[in-house]
Amino acid sequence: MGARTATLPLTERITTVLLHPVRRVSWIYAPTLPDLAFAVRTSFAAIISLLIAMWMELDSPQWAPLTVWVVAQSSRGESLSKARWRIFGTLVGGVAAITLMAAFPQAPALFFTCLSLWIGLCCALATLLDQYRAYGLVLTGFTSAIIATGAITQPDDVFAISVARTSYIILGVLCEAVLAVVFMPRMVEHARQQLLDRLAETFRATCANIIQQICAPAGPEQQAITGSLLQQIVTFSGQIEFSALELGPRNHVGDHARRALAGMLVMLAQARALQILHPRMTAPPRMDDTPPERALATWLQQNTPDPATDTVDSPEWQPVTTALVSEAARVRSEMTACATAPRGDRFRFSLTSRRHMHEAVNNGIRAAAAIMGACMVWEITAWHHGPAFISFVALIYGLMATRENPLVATTPFLKGGLWCAAVASVLALWIIPAITAPEILLAALLVPMTIGGLAARRPHLAGYAFSFNMFLPVLIGPINQGRFDEVSFFNNTMAFLASIIFVLLTYRLVVPFRMDVHIRRTEAWVSQRLRHLGRIGTRTDATTWLAACAASLVRILFQASALPPPVLGACMARQIMSMTVGIYVIRLRELVRGGHLSPRAGRIVGLFLARWDRGQAAAMTPYVLAWTRHEQARVTTPQARQQMAEVLACLRIITTGLHENPDIMTQKVTKYVVSDMS
Repeated sequence: MGARTATLPLTERITTVLLHPVRRVSWIYAPTLPDLAFAVRTSFAAIISLLIAMWMELDSPQWAPLTVWVVAQSSRGESLSKARWRIFGTLVGGVAAITLMAAFPQAPALFFTCLSLWIGLCCALATLLDQYRAYGLVLTGFTSAIIATGAITQPDDVFAISVARTSYIILGVLCEAVLAVVFMPRMVEHARQQLLDRLAETFRATCANIIQQICAPAGPEQQAITGSLLQQIVTFSGQIEFSALELGPRNHVGDHARRALAGMLVMLAQARALQILHPRMTAPPRMDDTPPERALATWLQQNTPDPATDTVDSPEWQPVTTALVSEAARVRSEMTACATAPRGDRFRFSLTSRRHMHEAVNNGIRAAAAIMGACMVWEITAWHHGPAFISFVALIYGLMATRENPLVATTPFLKGGLWCAAVASVLALWIIPAITAPEILLAALLVPMTIGGLAARRPHLAGYAFSFNMFLPVLIGPINQGRFDEVSFFNNTMAFLASIIFVLLTYRLVVPFRMDVHIRRTEAWVSQRLRHLGRIGTRTDATTWLAACAASLVRILFQASALPPPVLGACMARQIMSMTVGIYVIRLRELVRGGHLSPRAGRIVGLFLARWDRGQAAAMTPYVLAWTRHEQARVTTPQARQQMAEVLACLRIITTGLHENPDIMTQKVTKYVVSDMS
């Protein structure tokens, strides 16, 4: 019996080892229905666009399916947005290519220099934009390179080549859009319900996080949970415009949804303040099916001591509690407005994120240097496929330019490119030459494209699928009156793989991205903006401040795998505390500017804010705090006492922030020792 028991773990271990490779590819043989629908829909759209381009006898039909895979996204709103900006970028890029070819005839040095500067400018400006507006701008740059390099051997035909490339783009966009409409009936109802469900889920998670945050001390686990929630909110906020596109024009659902998410950020900051002011809360009961804002309000009321039995000066946390409950009710009202879409609604709300000027300059320099280096490689080697090499470099730089850390994204792109080259070699050298009918071509391409589409829906495989799906039709190169010979295929594939390696090397050598430098720069920016919040004339409100800080923190969290846990925890603690301190500096500024304080209190708080703006408030804070307590005990009217309690709460939160992070008022940021940031 003992021997039998001892053999069971060994048998289970062997079974687990044998089944592990099978389970790892379960996304191929057991995909979910949405993943399979996306893969099949996009594969059919890509193949149909290829067949139409071949039927129209276009010279490079492989660019049409590439466009389909670039445009295709998991939601219809994303596809619409990306398609719109892709068409815009293609049209502008075509005009730019024609202009460059016409401006520098028989002057290759000037032509390549200006082309490099133009692409660098597009990549730099794209870093200052959000979502697919940035993609449209980088597309302008690499479309110029693709058209211009395609017309180098026949410059008189640059206009025809530009029209042909534009035709491929529009054809691919139309094919993807038509099949998406067929595969996605009742898109408006589905989009609205999906938006409401996601808002409700995020709101419930926010209320649960607030209760947990107030009850538990601020530690690494709590910071990790809050950071994950911030990622969810910021990512959702950036995707709302896609849902608004799906719902059609002339609606303000996106504005209400963005305001609701901004309110959730305010609630998280207020919860951190309440944790500082009133750390005596008890663990709450389960919320069950109770609306989150009602459960939160009930729990806060239960944990509020009776003012009759408490001391006079204790309710300084009460204004924060009132503001938290009020903000939760405001979030619920905005969610209701998303569901009902009231007639005559004119509500507007938008959030602006931080503009990364330093990162923009770095991106521009890298892109310009890479294109110029690729042109020099062609000039030195006189490689017959040199123009294709330059086109691939420009295209890959355009795809990676707006990534926070493009070096991390380029490595999976290279691995996916190797898989693409292997599959393309089988198709181009053995299968495509034997095909005699369009139906057989469809069947031959459907299997690898569907597998690539399924991989695109897996987060850990999306980087591999990105290059595989896009460049498989390009490497196969199907044409009407012939096929790639072996030499042409290997040269084209070599140009593709060499371009990825070249881009990878330039990202490592030319102004390389360093995560520690990025963190120091972000914290210096937050510190500077935090000081300027004390200016009476500043218009930055709480939602704008929190959205900008949360977006900057989320950019760091996206690269969290490269950071040691102590470094990440310290960074998150400082950022969250700065966010909380900032909204109460803003509240003090609003009290002074609105004339809500007595003349005496207004002068003292105004002096404190002036010192805060100059970075000299740390030494003054204890004295202002003591004066506020004295003033609260001296005033007699309930309204004045309530105002001084609010001022006292703001000052206590600011004092705690200065105590936990002494460098919060300066741009002195600790140097991190981070190994292998890439």
